[in-house]
Amino acid sequence: MTFTIYSPANAVIGRYNLILQVNSGNKIFSRFLGQFVLLFNPWCPGDDVYMDNENERQEYVLNENGIIFVGNAKYIEARGWYYGQFQDHLLNICLTMLDLSLYYRQDPAIDVSRRGDPKYVGRVISSMINGNDNDNGVLLGKWQGSFHSDENPSRWDGSVVILQKWRQDNYKPVQYGQCWVFAGVMCTVLRCLGIPTRLVSNFNSAHDVDRNLSIDKYYDSSGKSLNIGKDSTWDYHVWNESWFIRPDLGTSYNGWQVLDATPQEQSK
Repeated sequence: MTFTIYSPANAVIGRYNLILQVNSGNKIFSRFLGQFVLLFNPWCPGDDVYMDNENERQEYVLNENGIIFVGNAKYIEARGWYYGQFQDHLLNICLTMLDLSLYYRQDPAIDVSRRGDPKYVGRVISSMINGNDNDNGVLLGKWQGSFHSDENPSRWDGSVVILQKWRQDNYKPVQYGQCWVFAGVMCTVLRCLGIPTRLVSNFNSAHDVDRNLSIDKYYDSSGKSLNIGKDSTWDYHVWNESWFIRPDLGTSYNGWQVLDATPQEQSK
């Protein structure tokens, strides 16, 4: 006997158990047939992550290799990065990541029920990529001091070894990451789950702490710079964009959505 399973386009992603139940008279026979995994499907027009261009699906879902641009505006460096989203055990690691999140631990039923929504899954993953908020996240961020006892962020060249080390160390955050490392790992996880994702590098990247949409610098009457305020401009910053629709905001907001896993401050 051959079974064909049709799932709703907005079905919850994750592991499913397939059980056959046969009713015969007053008797019921059940048999476990196996387990399968359901993912987001950018090839399905009804899915929130549907992408109608095959070349873009090849690039933003299936491509396991990429380039990350870092450096500064006058000297831009291209780093090769291996995403490896289809390597052995990566899917299990990504699904386990969802189950380790604070969202799942606080209310498993509500969390799982929302896993058909790519914007919700994207927010959970962006939280779990960094471990700076004590949630068993993948990487600890560090921008100052010595790296002699742990991995210097500049030495990473791919996501697979980081995710495997995280699992091997019983989901203890790997030391250390910076923005392009967070973005590279997040791209791997989201592509693995079926969400089209890319990296964005921004040079002379403004970091507005007090949310007045300006970078404030203070000087005394003689022109001496004062160490007041925490606004800053970084040489560069790297984050992610994922492709899905936004029924909560309206069709004009459909398309590339910003996600940033670098632990700067809580986003509320």
